[in-house]
Amino acid sequence: MTGMRSPAHRRTAVAFGVVAIAALTLAGCAEGGDEAGDSGSVEGETVTISGGITGVEAEDLQASFDEFTEETGIIVEYTGDKAFEGNIVTKVKGGDAPDIAIVPQPGLLKTLVETGEAVPAPEAVEAEVDENWSPDWKAYGTFDDVFYAAPMLANIKGYVWYSPASFEEWGVEVPTTWDELLDLTATIQEKTGAAPWCAGFASEAASGWPGTDWIEDLVLRQSGPEVYDQWVAGDVKFTDPEIADAFDAVGEILLNPAYVNASFGDVASINSTAFANVAAPVANGTCALTHQASFLSANFLDVQNAEGQVPTVAPDGDVYAFVLPGFEEDAAAIEVGGEFVVAFSDDAATQAVLEFMASPEFADARVGLGGVISANLNADPSLASSEFLTEAMQLLQDPNTTVRFDASDLMPSTVGSGSFWKGMVDWVDGKDTATVLSDIQAGYEN
Repeated sequence: MTGMRSPAHRRTAVAFGVVAIAALTLAGCAEGGDEAGDSGSVEGETVTISGGITGVEAEDLQASFDEFTEETGIIVEYTGDKAFEGNIVTKVKGGDAPDIAIVPQPGLLKTLVETGEAVPAPEAVEAEVDENWSPDWKAYGTFDDVFYAAPMLANIKGYVWYSPASFEEWGVEVPTTWDELLDLTATIQEKTGAAPWCAGFASEAASGWPGTDWIEDLVLRQSGPEVYDQWVAGDVKFTDPEIADAFDAVGEILLNPAYVNASFGDVASINSTAFANVAAPVANGTCALTHQASFLSANFLDVQNAEGQVPTVAPDGDVYAFVLPGFEEDAAAIEVGGEFVVAFSDDAATQAVLEFMASPEFADARVGLGGVISANLNADPSLASSEFLTEAMQLLQDPNTTVRFDASDLMPSTVGSGSFWKGMVDWVDGKDTATVLSDIQAGYEN
């Protein structure tokens, strides 16, 4: 990669940035202070961060700041909240905002910006993003031409997880087109006499979102990125033929009782199956195929293969994944998700944390702790905790890959996390496609 700076150089640059901020703060105090309310030194200051990341991932996120705290003296305190998306707007409006919020949806980020409490990103943060991220990622954190939020981590939505050993046993190969995927599905069903696919739409936060990922993948692959962008913008409606075609294509798999729901039941069981529970049957061989994001790799650490051991995620292991193929071979298009870092404080310590979180050092620190990837162009994919995650990160960094952010996360919340999610549940429950599409589109009127 061109333009990559050495880790030593970058650490020095980030540390220098913090020292420079502290020096400017001291100068401001000597002149009577500034309107940011700086206290004279960043050392010993505490910066609070809130987000929806919990459990082991929250512990790893907190650990990502250890070296930063050692070098700068700034204490970072992360608090994970499972109900973050429902709580953060209320907290911000009520004057109880954290210094920094980690926001998983650009739509929610826009809502936070519209409260008037979010602070535009400092110039140093914008410089980090310009150097380390593609323009598309920067655009997701920009509103009315003002840049607010740097990207943090990323995931690739459109993977199909499978068993390499089973593929070898059945004499089948990874498909390179959508038609080949349908042929593969039929072949597995014929050879095994069982449904090849398992799927789960149930989620503690809100059910239905895994189904939106299916539809978004098909819109991108079937109709192309231009139509996808028009759909996100609201210019292509859910009731238009391009979106109906995507539902029909997904329905060839998800609404076919011969093809789903392996190890869980029939088509209706998709809505009662938790999205992460598909990992176990793929690992133990009772489900041949499942569509889920790159983050499912972490769920395989908590399940067992047919021999009662933790499954290996590798091309010749118990489980692996391929990108959902396009309608033409070698069409490198992926749907992604990720988080964005927005501040509600403009003090020097907060600015230093923001700059660090936009840097390759932060990405390397968090990726090296395992289970995640970053789209930071100057981060090191070899630090990822598995061969699969390294390949996923390289795919994100490849300039030839067409990348589009999760459409439902970009749509107004009344649609993206409202009528669209609900519509997927209704569709699986048997409501006809035309009515479902009309119901989803009605979310724009709310």
